[in-house]
Amino acid sequence: MHPDKLGRPLRDLRISVTDRCNFRCTYCMPKSVFDKDYIFLPRAELLSFEEIIRLAKIFVDCGVEKIRLTGGEPLLRKNIEKLIAELARLPVEITLTTNGSLLKKKARVLKDAGLSRLTVSLDALDDEIFRRMTDADFPVVDVLDGIASAAAVGLAPIKINCVVRRGVNEHQILPMARHFRHSGHILRFIEYMDVGSSNGWRMDEVVSSSDVIACVAAEYALEPIDANYHGEVAQRWRYVDGGGEIGVISSVTRAFCSSCTRARLSTDGKLYTCLFAQHGHDLRSLLRAPNCADADLADAVSTVWRARNDRYSELRKNATNAVKKIEMSYIGG
Repeated sequence: MHPDKLGRPLRDLRISVTDRCNFRCTYCMPKSVFDKDYIFLPRAELLSFEEIIRLAKIFVDCGVEKIRLTGGEPLLRKNIEKLIAELARLPVEITLTTNGSLLKKKARVLKDAGLSRLTVSLDALDDEIFRRMTDADFPVVDVLDGIASAAAVGLAPIKINCVVRRGVNEHQILPMARHFRHSGHILRFIEYMDVGSSNGWRMDEVVSSSDVIACVAAEYALEPIDANYHGEVAQRWRYVDGGGEIGVISSVTRAFCSSCTRARLSTDGKLYTCLFAQHGHDLRSLLRAPNCADADLADAVSTVWRARNDRYSELRKNATNAVKKIEMSYIGG
């Protein structure tokens, strides 16, 4: 398939399998918006597993090499392991991002279904800070137990994603680094982003990746290492003493739009070409239309991708936060 208008090929697909989550993280699904009266998508509007699998095959034919399942919290989707088992038949890597709350229970079935890799979102080790950031009555130790369970069944190394927000959890940087050194897992610190329109993002709450690395390097000697592949979003570092690897994702201070190869499929079948998009492209209606052929779907995906010119993070200004953007819980991070 032809690349987009900026020469970027389609290589990665993120599929949101639910818009629901059992956490209310303040930077993603704040309770002020996602309260008990919030109306989530009705079941009939969600793509079925059969529809997801059909679209996934189309995307693989269009050049996708990696599929990541996300949400909301993807492990809330009933029988998610059955979807993974079908997707694992495709010649691509199948990964999943989770908040870890159900991971202890689901680790074995995820591995047995054919999940390739796992990423866990974890923003603090201190239980009080963790509960404050997730705005949920859930202990951080249970997430850590979930990570241990996933490692025990063979899903290691696990990537641990920590969003750093100034005034909230920046003093957790070193405790997180200390905890995951020599664990075999890969800790990655993510700059707090202006995703969606609900989190009240401000630039002065961003802790830059350079500050994060400086903080860790003040205690442990680090050296940069090469990316695993072209377009990898994380800048990689390793401990000089052999303690493992950490990474930083600098989506605010060092935009990587020029190498972004990601498409996102929402829970209800809309195709988005940027995490910060305002509008999606409806594939569900086409998918459910009578006599819709795979070639029709492939043409739709190709047409959308060839017209893509998104580079939000390279153009970011404080004023852009006033633009209404799709919420991360709807299309995944």
